[in-house]
Amino acid sequence: MTTDLDKLKTRLQALRAKTIANGCTEEEALAAAAKVAELLDRHDLSMTDLEIREEQCEKSTIETNRKQRQPISACIPAIAEYCDCKVWREKDDKGIRYVFFGLRPSIEMAHYVYDVIATAMQTAWVQYALAQRILRYGKDEKGSFMFGMAVSIGEKLIAMKAERDEANRVSSGRDLVVVRHAIVESEFAKLDLNLRRGRASGKKVAAGAFEAGHAAGQSLALHPGVHGKGSGK
Repeated sequence: MTTDLDKLKTRLQALRAKTIANGCTEEEALAAAAKVAELLDRHDLSMTDLEIREEQCEKSTIETNRKQRQPISACIPAIAEYCDCKVWREKDDKGIRYVFFGLRPSIEMAHYVYDVIATAMQTAWVQYALAQRILRYGKDEKGSFMFGMAVSIGEKLIAMKAERDEANRVSSGRDLVVVRHAIVESEFAKLDLNLRRGRASGKKVAAGAFEAGHAAGQSLALHPGVHGKGSGK
């Protein structure tokens, strides 16, 4: 089992490097997310429920190196749900970090999806700024565009998750979500964390830029399948 997990991790790392090497569009990022989900589901469907329950839950930390929340925070919960993980935010003198908790393949996948989405958001902003001939812009404008895009991506991840879970139930007769969630919830409870619900950042949003970012995401009617219909990245 360990060998299979190591092989899966190696393949995820290779896919990640290939997808973000030269920047990627939102379409490429979501197609890549669908592909790694397919790999993860195929791995788990090859195992019995008992074998899955014997896997260990782990934590994967993403350091933002920023003191304030960034636009991508709007889709962090969706990334966690898409990958069957728990997630929480921590902050200290070094900045904000996101901690994903779940089965080892799931947290590897969450880190991967985070990276390709971050790359896609930056790529989209650069394209938008060039198209609008924006030579000088304020933080509100860039942040608002990327925030709008993050909201859109989060919505799509949730829709993709529902489609993927239904496809797995129909094709295999098994509900992997139930099995994974039971393990994660049980192990998460053992951490005995005292988490508080976060507050809104209170930052102003430039409406036009937000709408442009959200529209950039909504313009893609993308519903990649989970059985080889992705981009293959």
